[in-house]
Amino acid sequence: MITPLQYHTQARNVLTAVVVCGVWAALLAAYVLVGAAWWVIAFFGIFTLPALYDLAANPAAGLTLDQQSIRWYSGRAKAEVALSEIDHIRLDTRLDFSTRATVILHTGRKVRLPFEATPPARLLEPALDAHDIPTRRHHFTFMQ
Repeated sequence: MITPLQYHTQARNVLTAVVVCGVWAALLAAYVLVGAAWWVIAFFGIFTLPALYDLAANPAAGLTLDQQSIRWYSGRAKAEVALSEIDHIRLDTRLDFSTRATVILHTGRKVRLPFEATPPARLLEPALDAHDIPTRRHHFTFMQ
C-alpha cells in the first residue's frame, strides 16, 4: 500500500510578522527621523496590507494525494480530481524557484493547483511517481 501524501500549510508565520514589523519600523523611522511626508509613508505602508491580512486571517491550504484522487483546498476553494482522469502533471519552476503544478486531464483540460496548496517539488514528485502519475518538468518558463 502506498502512503498518501498529506500537505498542510497556514499563511501566518514568523517570517511574515518579522518582515511586516521591520517595514513598519523603517517607515516610522523615516517619518520621525527624516521627516518623510505622511503620504509617502502611507503609500509604502499600503504594500504591507496583504501580509497583514494573511497574519490576521491565517488562511489554510493543503493537498492530499491518495490511491483514488488528488484533493486540495485553499481558503474557501476546494477541488478533487480522480487519479484515473489525470493524463499527467506539469511542474513549472518559476524564476523565483517556486514550483507551480498543473493537472492535465485526459480531455486536455488544465486544472491549476493553487500555489499555496502545492507542496515543495522534493515532496510532490516522489509521491506522484509512487502513484504512477507521469510528470513533466518545465524550468523557467515565462508563458504556458
